[in-house]
Amino acid sequence: MSALPLGIDFGGTGIKGAPVDLDSGDFAVERVRIPTPRPATPDAVAAVFVELLAAFPEAGGPVGVTVPGIVRHGVVGSAANIDDSWVGVDADALFSEATSREVHVVNDADAAGLAEVRYGAAAGRRGLVILTTLGTGIGSAMVHDGVLVPNSELGHLLVGGAIGGAVAEERASNRARESEDLSMEEWAARLTDYYRHLERLFSPDLFLVGGGISKRSEEFLPLLEIDTEIIPATLRNKAGVVGAALHAVHAAG
Repeated sequence: MSALPLGIDFGGTGIKGAPVDLDSGDFAVERVRIPTPRPATPDAVAAVFVELLAAFPEAGGPVGVTVPGIVRHGVVGSAANIDDSWVGVDADALFSEATSREVHVVNDADAAGLAEVRYGAAAGRRGLVILTTLGTGIGSAMVHDGVLVPNSELGHLLVGGAIGGAVAEERASNRARESEDLSMEEWAARLTDYYRHLERLFSPDLFLVGGGISKRSEEFLPLLEIDTEIIPATLRNKAGVVGAALHAVHAAG
């Protein structure tokens, strides 16, 4: 197990990690979950990572970590859903120093996209694959022929038509569906407008839909009136950890 990378998924309520077998795209041993500290400052989260790594002393490969924000060369550039103190932090350097390991940070949706294209619903597919996670907001990942185009943040696009000229995730996320008590038909109309906009901008070969609501994909995906193939993601809760480990190995060369 010594050469296996470790993937860590840093979420709002829990921090999950496991060594990953990159041949199978699955956890090598059962994952460990530790509650996310409050407040979730960089130093507090780094201390959790030290504890998490101690649970896997034989996993000696590089460490990949998801962050729910923009990440440029290891530096966190936004903190919409995490503590504001993350903005401008060199997370690669902070976590590497705290853990005495080689750590590489990646946006959480980008990690999921990498995992789905390598091991999940889009395995073996070429061309441009766009993953969208429909949850509290809309996360996104763009992967072309297996190569990630990072920090796409396509949930922040301004979209007109049925969405009413608003930021896409404010009107078409799963949170919007729940808070406005939309029927699946009403939500599908908004999603149709959103995905048509992505089609006009990017001409993708495939859309993947992730997030917890993807478990109910048969209730809304058939209602979408778009030209591009759209299917549910399959790795679900494993995607962040697996994608983070995959990113770490790529970043480590």
